[in-house]
Amino acid sequence: MPTIKAAVCHAFGEPLTIQDVELRAPLAGEVQVKLDAVAICHSDISFAEGAWGGSLPAVYGHEAAGTVTQIGAGVSQVAQGDKVVVTLIRACGQCPSCSGGKPTICETPYDGDHGPLKTVDGGTLHQAMACGAFAQSVVVDQSQIVKMHTAMPAEAAALLSCGVITGVGAVVNAAGLRAGQDVVVIGAGGVGLNAIQGARIAGARRIVAVDMTEDKLAIAREFGATDTLLATQAKPWKAAFKAMGRGADAVIVTVGAIPAYDTAPRYLAGGGKVVMVGMPHSGATSSYEPVILAATGQGMVGSKMGDVVIQRDIPWMIDLYDQGRLKLDELISGRWSLEQINEAIADTKSGSAKRNVIVF
Repeated sequence: MPTIKAAVCHAFGEPLTIQDVELRAPLAGEVQVKLDAVAICHSDISFAEGAWGGSLPAVYGHEAAGTVTQIGAGVSQVAQGDKVVVTLIRACGQCPSCSGGKPTICETPYDGDHGPLKTVDGGTLHQAMACGAFAQSVVVDQSQIVKMHTAMPAEAAALLSCGVITGVGAVVNAAGLRAGQDVVVIGAGGVGLNAIQGARIAGARRIVAVDMTEDKLAIAREFGATDTLLATQAKPWKAAFKAMGRGADAVIVTVGAIPAYDTAPRYLAGGGKVVMVGMPHSGATSSYEPVILAATGQGMVGSKMGDVVIQRDIPWMIDLYDQGRLKLDELISGRWSLEQINEAIADTKSGSAKRNVIVF
């Protein structure tokens, strides 16, 4: 079985180890992709820190792009040599969620312990998030990839796999924001900036960004925020009401901080909706006064991966990028080698980076 280099997590909270691992050939319905780039998402970091448990040793990474090198039986949508975006959205296409147009919450489980990865001595190696893209190559289900019909840098294409579709999709798909409505985005990190872009693309009247630092708020304005607020000020929702002249039609929470979730409904107008995107650690809880939501017709909804249908939404976003309407290159803070992945993760955890990308 061929070997590749991968960054392996052996213990939660410890640095990843660059080592040789085995990657089997694609089976029926699967595709092998030699990666050109993979971005570092905060979800990868949370998993590696043990926030949500999981099997070890494991290979994380799920925001990737590359070139198809081999296909399994029954694969017809791509061929060897095609450039593709690789996502973690593995969809069976047959369960009630997939059949209902919600492939991001496919109900058919995937066991990453029995995926295409093995240690060099044949031991179990968990393919995290059905992807395992902190590696030179991946083998994934054909439902997880989208062929690119236009030339674009691999670093930019990789961002479409998670951060961009999650942020833009949370606004367009989950919130259903219409032109002329108002939105508050809590958190101006990688996903938050894309939620801001999504609101701009959807034609929002006012886009209010809320974050802990002025530096991130300055970047938020570059991506389309019309107003910015420091979350550290007293009752920032009052300043948001003043900026918009009313409450928000949608509040997009893009961080996993419990205080952000506790205060999110305070920004809403009557009939408005909180869209929950950021993922706190397991066991963390938030509290609300439900009578207020009931009396004002407000709502709360979770959004996984922007509720996207990747074969529909990623080509649309590629077109937006080609037209200069979706910023991707500007999201990249740094380019790193696989051997530098621990430094790239540390830089991402510092909060200064929009997106760090491993380039092969």
